[in-house]
Amino acid sequence: MTKVLMVITAADRWTLNDGTVHPSGYWAEEVAVPHRAFSRAGWDITIATPGGKAPTLDRLSVGIAGGMPWKRREVERYLDGIRTELDSPVALDAVDAHDFDLVFYPGGHGPMEDLAYDATSGALLAERLASGRPLALLCHAPAAITAATGPDGVSPFAGRRMTGLSNREELLNRFARKAPWLLEDRLKELGVDYSKGRIPLRPYIVVDGNLYTGQNPGSSGELADRLIADLPR
Repeated sequence: MTKVLMVITAADRWTLNDGTVHPSGYWAEEVAVPHRAFSRAGWDITIATPGGKAPTLDRLSVGIAGGMPWKRREVERYLDGIRTELDSPVALDAVDAHDFDLVFYPGGHGPMEDLAYDATSGALLAERLASGRPLALLCHAPAAITAATGPDGVSPFAGRRMTGLSNREELLNRFARKAPWLLEDRLKELGVDYSKGRIPLRPYIVVDGNLYTGQNPGSSGELADRLIADLPR
């Protein structure tokens, strides 16, 4: 059976430049849609967070920003159905990524607060990338590569083709104008070969060897489907 490690942010906020706190967490669609796709494929999913803390749902993701009402209801129902899994994650420092066929990071603004600075996550990402085994990051989740460093101090992701939430998409949120940094900018600073879709908020994925990335919440299904198609059965 294919085994997936789903690494979810444990942050419940995003601290902005002026010191204000924006309530945050994980983005509903980015957890629900891939989790459902992997489950239907018969895959075994382990949810992990920093410290084993139950992740917080970003309430914005089940409001207007989460899409059409029918879609939001469907996503919420699915999350309710996996509530036991979400409420009892394993601690990230207690898992061995080598035990998993896929490491998958969903997003939300939470990773900008915790995973971007989490040494355990950073080491896992660097080792996973070097292993050649599948690694996927969605929307804001590529922020986590900020914590991954090579022995020479250079990001192991430098030169790799990736996507992630674009500046244009981020700035649709008024509070983002007070962000300490924007993801697109950070990825470019790290030397990533960043690209994005021509139309904001539309599905866009990038595959570079064992590294899979999706630009935005709308890329959740396409990214999950590509992983299911590519991983050995």
